[in-house]
Amino acid sequence: MNKSRQREVIQLITEAIQGLPAIRALFLSGSFGTGMADEYSDIDFVLVANEGASDAVAEVWREAVSNTGDIVLWWDRTTTPFLINAITEDWSRTDVTILKPDQLGSQTQSELEPLFDHDNLFEGLAKAAQKSEPNLKKFKHEVENFIRVLGLLHLAAGRKEYINGVMGVFLLRRHLIDLLIEETDAPNRGGVLHLNRLITAEQKDLLTSLPPATPNRDAMISAHLAYAKAYLPRARQRAARLGMAWPERFEAATWMRLDEALSIQRPYH
Repeated sequence: MNKSRQREVIQLITEAIQGLPAIRALFLSGSFGTGMADEYSDIDFVLVANEGASDAVAEVWREAVSNTGDIVLWWDRTTTPFLINAITEDWSRTDVTILKPDQLGSQTQSELEPLFDHDNLFEGLAKAAQKSEPNLKKFKHEVENFIRVLGLLHLAAGRKEYINGVMGVFLLRRHLIDLLIEETDAPNRGGVLHLNRLITAEQKDLLTSLPPATPNRDAMISAHLAYAKAYLPRARQRAARLGMAWPERFEAATWMRLDEALSIQRPYH
């Protein structure tokens, strides 16, 4: 979707609902709200309605989106009770979060661009979110889950479940990517398809150097070990910086089991 088409979609939706009394405000959020959108970005909105995400407001939104083209995908409050996702025939993608006026406080001015705001709600928002402290509980769970998935390698190899072993490699890769993003502490992270702007050149080189997920025994084992070598020392360093206790016994028991079952030793010191 080129930028002129994106702006056309925004204008058509805005014009369709701006005069409705029950709709109090409409903002751009996501990449458009932060000014970081490109021609591949979907269009995220925050809509403020007196009654919130009701069936009536959802129908108003559907009519507005239909002004931009024939709707071929419509997820109406499917994953969360206030979110509607839509795709039109030309693959214009729009998401809307529907809130009541008193629910807007979780948003910030730096994340939104007002399209209309009848009650000046934007002025009452914080200018930017406060920097949050690292979530040690979440990080500890991610480390433990990485070690758990690594440990399941002996099961996949023993059962010759090489397809499932490939799934394990993807899980390890996801944990590594999350760790790399945490290391850069990049603001405005956006959606899952914005990795290029979140990690460094060195981190990209690391990811592209790792072996692919191939469903045979040797490749499955090699990939697991490569990801363990890339992830675990970095995660241990981050844990030390954050003052988080490392799951020493769990990691040691995992390497012991892999050694007993597959004659695999820890690929780093």
